[in-house]
Amino acid sequence: MTDERASLRRIANYQFGPGAGTALFPEEADLTVTHTSSGRPRQVHRDGRRLVTYGTAGRFTLGVAGGRRLRAGLEAPTHRVVVGDESEPHVRDGRNVFAKFVREVDEGIRPRDEVLVEHHEGRLLAVGRAELSGAGMGQFGTGMAVQVREGVG
Repeated sequence: MTDERASLRRIANYQFGPGAGTALFPEEADLTVTHTSSGRPRQVHRDGRRLVTYGTAGRFTLGVAGGRRLRAGLEAPTHRVVVGDESEPHVRDGRNVFAKFVREVDEGIRPRDEVLVEHHEGRLLAVGRAELSGAGMGQFGTGMAVQVREGVG
């Protein structure tokens, strides 16, 4: 598991930036890793909650538990899309984020990046995939900004 944990950390650091691997997969954590029939990691769980799924494209997709860990390990505004009160209940329930409701955003976000959707007061609302660049989310008045994969409920 030590070699596999190191490999998972390298992928997370590449995808999300320095420190992400340690935030998602700390040394003291008991991780459960499921594998494909070829032996490639598929899903990583901790305490029965999905942290990430390792996709065939070689990138992680976040679960809410992984989003919480990543949020704690990365400085704001890294990989964050911030929305206000009008969007909170919808996003929390798993509905998508539209550009006109984005208050703040990490300008470094690229389309198809995994992102954290937060309330402007700092609560994690959802995780998902960016459909626009960070700059586009801040400038556009219409269009889907984030396809939400999982809301916090």
